[in-house]
Amino acid sequence: MQFERTGIILFTYNYDACVSFYTKILGLPVLFSINEGDTHLTCCDFFGAYLMIETGGPDAQHTKTMAQNPTKLRFNVADVENAAQELESKGIIVQRGVFDWGTIANFTDPDGNMCSLRDQKTFSEQMG
Repeated sequence: MQFERTGIILFTYNYDACVSFYTKILGLPVLFSINEGDTHLTCCDFFGAYLMIETGGPDAQHTKTMAQNPTKLRFNVADVENAAQELESKGIIVQRGVFDWGTIANFTDPDGNMCSLRDQKTFSEQMG
């Protein structure tokens, strides 16, 4: 099988807030948007793949449980602490963790979907 492109579709309850979060806070470039009738989606470049933000996800008052959304969007960065501080300066709550295998900083989008920063250096080392 020859794949042409890969992507993730993220169904959201707070669509407008999530589009703003991923495009303005995280800076993902918009590839296209469709807002026609009941169809509302925004497709962003996700570093070679795409992240399609759509309506239709479950409502959650806080971080979604694994049962509500058993995925986490991971963003590898050169400096986790610097990136975490940048998110905090934009009002995002970040929880850091340092482990034998690498450094992470967890946060959520406005819909309660889990996201995480990861240091690229140790990730690359694990890949060999």
